[in-house]
Amino acid sequence: MSSEHSNGAVTLVTGGASGIGAATVRRLVADGHRVAVTGRDQAKLDAFVAELDAGERVVALAADTTDPASISGAVEAALKTFGRLDHVVANAGFSTHDNLADGDPAHWREMLLVNVLGPALLVKAALPALTESGGRIVMVGSTAGIKNTPGNMYSVSKSALTSFAENTRVLVTGSGVAVTLIAPGRVDTPFWESHPTGVVPDGPAMTPDHVAEAIVWSLAQPAGVEVNTVVVRPTGQVH
Repeated sequence: MSSEHSNGAVTLVTGGASGIGAATVRRLVADGHRVAVTGRDQAKLDAFVAELDAGERVVALAADTTDPASISGAVEAALKTFGRLDHVVANAGFSTHDNLADGDPAHWREMLLVNVLGPALLVKAALPALTESGGRIVMVGSTAGIKNTPGNMYSVSKSALTSFAENTRVLVTGSGVAVTLIAPGRVDTPFWESHPTGVVPDGPAMTPDHVAEAIVWSLAQPAGVEVNTVVVRPTGQVH
């Protein structure tokens, strides 16, 4: 375990009340982090934090990741609450589960804002504090951003995030800030509730905790070491 973990590092996780985000928060708390959890639904966040029973080590911050003032406010609130910020995990995201032939462009707009603009706004807001702490940025992408699904706008958004992660890494090189892209394959999460079938497609799937383990592992690397890209699939997934 790194000294960052044992000294109670402060980590902000977007979209942290369900799925991969919630699993990540649970692991971070277990590892001794102090955590700021964001999401759009304050009641849902409050219920999740109450379930954690971690006292003042976790704070729930309602925020819209696509709104600059909102996400900047969340970063400022985390700094005010904990006095520092060591890591951010850009986890918030969703899919419209459609394609260019039959999809609704209005829905694509919101997805692109959440999946691409959201992480960019988080990095912009958090970078001064992360530079001061020599912190880490984790972006939760997808194998859909590594190997394109034909005509799928979610795949386009995660391809953009893959590029943004490398773009950010080059930007912060020399500042002491580390950047990691975690690109999971199929995961059994609420992500699939908006799918036309409402269920996880047939085939192998990971649990949110499997991906959370990779995220927390990347944060626990020794000072001076950064893992830039982690692609993690369930055994048997082809793409």
